[in-house]
Amino acid sequence: MKTVFVGLSGGVDSATSAALLKQAGHHVTGVFIKIYRPEFIECTWKEDRLDAMRVCAALSIPFREIDLSEEYKRGVVDSMLADYAAGITPNPDILCNARIKFGAFLRWAREHGAEKIATGHYARIVEQDGRFRLLRGADSNKDQSYFLFRLTQETLAHALFPVGDLMKPEVREKAKKFNLPVAQKHDSQGICFIGDVSMEDFLGRYISTVPGAVLNMSGQKIGEHHGAALVTIGQRHGFKIVGDEARVPQYVVSIDTAKNEIVVSSNRLDASVSEVHLRDVSWVDTAPQDSAYIEVQARYRDKPVAATLTTNGNGTRVHFAEPHSAPPGQSLVIYKGDVCIGGGVIEKQVTIR
Repeated sequence: MKTVFVGLSGGVDSATSAALLKQAGHHVTGVFIKIYRPEFIECTWKEDRLDAMRVCAALSIPFREIDLSEEYKRGVVDSMLADYAAGITPNPDILCNARIKFGAFLRWAREHGAEKIATGHYARIVEQDGRFRLLRGADSNKDQSYFLFRLTQETLAHALFPVGDLMKPEVREKAKKFNLPVAQKHDSQGICFIGDVSMEDFLGRYISTVPGAVLNMSGQKIGEHHGAALVTIGQRHGFKIVGDEARVPQYVVSIDTAKNEIVVSSNRLDASVSEVHLRDVSWVDTAPQDSAYIEVQARYRDKPVAATLTTNGNGTRVHFAEPHSAPPGQSLVIYKGDVCIGGGVIEKQVTIR
């Protein structure tokens, strides 16, 4: 039996994880991680903390709290704002997992006696011959392996995902049987530190945004946007089109924050590319061989698409079997079947006609 610190968010998934681990005989401690929340935003962190305490009381396990707000501000929020200001769309959840939950929290937990940490993520870890593989969660609708691709062998050796083999309804049912006070609590949506504020309003507090021109593929002005940093390649909102071209949906195909202009097209394929170059590439275990055939996701809940990976002196490139939407700043996560093998951040797009 092991000493396990469970990151309790105040939700049902992490609470059920703690209950399952205690049932299995482990020495379990519940830990609430306090992260950065701007003062101008109302967030439920106090209620979440109270729910985490109630879960610990219901399970008769110790409760602890760690304040990682400064680490979160530097490692997640500041990085996210810098990317948006540069006209690219980051994924703060991936940064949070890599730098906070499986970074600062894991280090703190081990320093305080934990052999492993656990979270309520829907993903699976399989050990074979002393090596660890990261697999998709059994519930394909809740699978969160996309957000965990930066986990390494060292991290996986000290991590547990107790609900990864379960379907969401099974988790709810187990929470009821354990008499957990959060069994009926709704799942959180979006990024907690933003709360009910729109991303546009949140970014407006930190990034100077002014209206600018929306151009068509011929370079003609056909509308206006609220700020180039507020839109993402592939989206069809966040701007206003006038004239005949307003009759059909228009998709963002390029962003120029220096000129404060965006280009749109009624053809969604114009926002797709044949190839992307990656930066900050990391592998869960061994990097795939050059010219390996893989499957990739450019967004959470994306349907995986076939691609070819090439690594050489020019970096890591992924060539899609068919043109695909893959905005700069987003993480491209690489799979072989259900196994997540790694990924990187999309740095450059290449269109091959």
